[in-house]
Amino acid sequence: MNQIVLLPVILPLLGAGLCLVFGRSALAQRVISTAILAMVVTVAAILLVRADRFGPQTVNVGGWPADIGISLVADRLSALMLLVSTVVTLCVLLYSFGQGIVEFGRDAPLSVFHPTFLVLSAGVSNAFLSADLFNLFVGFEILLVSSYVLITLGGTGARVRSGTIYIVVSMMSSVVFLVAIACVYAATGTVNLAALSERMSDLPTEVSNLLQLLLLTTFCIKAAVFPLSAWLPDSYPTAPAPVTAVFAGLLTKVGIYAIIRTQTLLFPDNDLQTLLLWAAVFTMVVGIMGAVAQSDIKRILSFTLVSHIGYMLFGVALGSAAGLSGAIFYIAHHITVQTTLFLLAGLIEYRSSTTNLDKLGGLARAAPMLSMMFFVPAMNLAGIPPFSGFLGKLALVEAGVDNGGWLAYVTVAAALATSLLTLYAIAKVWNRAFWQPAEDADDLDHESHTGSLHGRTGVSTKTERTSTWKTETATDQRLPLGMVLPTLLLVACTVALTVVAGPLLSFTTRAAEELQGRSSYVLAVLGGGG
Repeated sequence: MNQIVLLPVILPLLGAGLCLVFGRSALAQRVISTAILAMVVTVAAILLVRADRFGPQTVNVGGWPADIGISLVADRLSALMLLVSTVVTLCVLLYSFGQGIVEFGRDAPLSVFHPTFLVLSAGVSNAFLSADLFNLFVGFEILLVSSYVLITLGGTGARVRSGTIYIVVSMMSSVVFLVAIACVYAATGTVNLAALSERMSDLPTEVSNLLQLLLLTTFCIKAAVFPLSAWLPDSYPTAPAPVTAVFAGLLTKVGIYAIIRTQTLLFPDNDLQTLLLWAAVFTMVVGIMGAVAQSDIKRILSFTLVSHIGYMLFGVALGSAAGLSGAIFYIAHHITVQTTLFLLAGLIEYRSSTTNLDKLGGLARAAPMLSMMFFVPAMNLAGIPPFSGFLGKLALVEAGVDNGGWLAYVTVAAALATSLLTLYAIAKVWNRAFWQPAEDADDLDHESHTGSLHGRTGVSTKTERTSTWKTETATDQRLPLGMVLPTLLLVACTVALTVVAGPLLSFTTRAAEELQGRSSYVLAVLGGGG
């Protein structure tokens, strides 16, 4: 039965191969991609139930022992991340069908998009399930290589420029990760996480701290933690809406997941707690200050994405069961809400040809359904009661107060200030795009060397449609059902997270206790499996 742990990695790779075989048939590609991701969602749900009832589910690939082979593990944390990520990925895939049909026609095959998207899903799943550092590196590289292709789809100047920044930063983080893996192996003789949890405590404190710092640097770049987050706001906004949505929802969370896994398993004493708390403070504050200064919806969302990474890092830095539980809950909430908002930004772009607030206005009257769809996840992101965003932040703030340290109180204050400023940034989008009339924006023509536009109310970017989307008048242009229905499904998921917040918090608490206990994970990996 434990062999099903392999399926979230194997199935998308098989699907990618089939999509290449049927590269000339748009219908076949859509059927294959949908069926594969639906199966992965089912497998992830089964793994979640089994991990909660019976403990970590483990498989040793090829029957090799864990210390020399590849092991995959689905414990409560990785199973929850796997389920949330695959549900979101499936919805984004369905949305991309609608956008692809609108842009290129119903029968146009997207020969590159489908296999690359499935490979990306395989990389994310492999990263969540990996039980050793080198396989985690492989998972990162799989998803990064596929993301290089997706972020430059269309080949426009802005996308190539932003993709170049993304590629350079990603390659730098990969080099740092390889150096960290080499140092870990040289110091301990293994890269297996379970074995490392037993050997790391035997190392001198200076060596252990150096290894912890190397791994944290790698994962903080991938998670866009300040001051290693400057690449993100310039890289995401120019990509196609489905690509931006899945990147914003998933890729940074894989970095946070890796921080949680290594911090709890390898460095439970957390000698760098002070550094992590300061990083959380600056990530929240600097990120949200950047969001306030923007006048483009995609850039605002990109900066809020950075700032809310700080909430998750806050919970990890605290190191308590309550802090870890709040961080895990907030990751599940944020993956869903952030992805939904980027899909809605894509709908706004379709409806108005831009996401620039200096050019938008009156959408509440012109597209009332779009305004209702935007309102729910936007308030959820801002942390308005009783949504899951409020509950996640409340859990983290309570964990910070329980800590009692002065720096924890400073981080709590930063979290509260960030929540208020998030509400301000979201309210600005809500008022400007949906309620105020559109204004003449002729003075929005000062483009910097980075491609940014400096208008009256902030910094924007070129987001005007460059595809073959129809240029109908605003009155006649209706939102395509193929894009609306998957977005509605994700909006429903964000509400569902609020409805099941109690059981979900209980689950994340059990996941946090399992992470702190470590013994079940170590026994599942080193004690055999498969």
